[in-house]
This record gives sequence, C-alpha cells and structure tokens, in this order.
Amino acid sequence: MEYQALITAFFTLFVIIDPIGLAPIFVALCRGMSPVQRRSVALRAVMIGALLLTLFGFFGEAVLGFAGISMPAFRIAGGILLFLTALDMLFERRTKRRKSQTSEDDDPSVFPLATPLIAGPGAIATMILLMDQAEGALETGMVLLMLAAVLVLVLVMALLAPLLEKALGQTGTNVVTRLLGMLLAALSVQFIADGIIGFIPAVPG
Repeated sequence: MEYQALITAFFTLFVIIDPIGLAPIFVALCRGMSPVQRRSVALRAVMIGALLLTLFGFFGEAVLGFAGISMPAFRIAGGILLFLTALDMLFERRTKRRKSQTSEDDDPSVFPLATPLIAGPGAIATMILLMDQAEGALETGMVLLMLAAVLVLVLVMALLAPLLEKALGQTGTNVVTRLLGMLLAALSVQFIADGIIGFIPAVPG
C-alpha cells in the first residue's frame, strides 16, 4: 500500500469514527462514574468496536458476494453513505443524533458506545472498502494497523474527555467537526468516482 493510500485509510477511519466528537458523548454517558469505571467502559467499548470492524473488514465482502452485490456498486453506495455523514457533520445533525442515542444504562460500553457510535454503518462500510482495496497480507495488515491507531486515539480521547471538552469548548468542537466534514465530503466523492470507474467495464456494450 502506497504511503498516500495509507494516510487516506487512516484519515477516512479517523473522520468516520470521529474520536474528538465521541469525547463529549463519553463524558455524558459516564457521568457519575469513578475513573476506574470510566477506563473500564472505554476499554471495553474500543475492544468490542475493534472486533466488529475487523470481522466486517474480513468477511463483509463475502457477505456482499453472497447477496449478489458487486464491489463497484458497494463503493458507490458507501461513498453516498459517507457523503451523507459529511453533510450531517457540516450541519451538526450527526452530533444531535448521537446525543439522542445516549442512554442511562449502567454500562454503555456495548450500546451505544461500541455500536453504533464506534462501529456504525459508515465505519463498517469504510472497513469493507479499505480491505477490498488492500492487496496481499502486508497491505491488509497496514489497514488493520490504521484501524488500531484510530481506535487507540478513541481510547485516549475518551480517557481525556473531560480535559478535551474544557480545552476545545463548544465552539472549538463545532469548528473541528465542520472541517472534518468538508474533508470527508471530498473523500466520499473519490469513493463514488472509483466505484463508477470499476462499474463501467461491467456494463454490457
């Protein structure tokens, strides 16, 4: 995998999973918990999210093949999904929806943290696309390494969530979210373009 492709893989996963955006939600979900309980919830959520995304990365294409869905078609659909996610980020709909998914359960690590906040539809689609583009064991390992790096950032941001929330403030968080949304929109268009290029040769005539 080329260096640029590696950076793209990391950035796409970073924007989709959005460790910074998850930080204030983690604070809300873990309000009243001790530091030990917070660490336990954060670690469990990241591990479950990693397992789900890895499984979909390895077996998602096989599921698509069983359903008769080609990868070019899935690239286009995935690109559209990522573009809608970018629009949500630009207009703050994503943050509002995430907040509406929070609950008062004693242990929010599985739901809503691990899924759908970490391993959501966008992240699952991205992992399937990235694993499909990887050629050989080395490139597959690099994609998994980029996923691990992003999830480590999720864990770090969760543990530092109270400090991060104070440092950025509401305005700072909004600016970062909108900036990432604009960049994600451009990446989603690239996914759609790649899908169209891959799909055209398969069209009869």
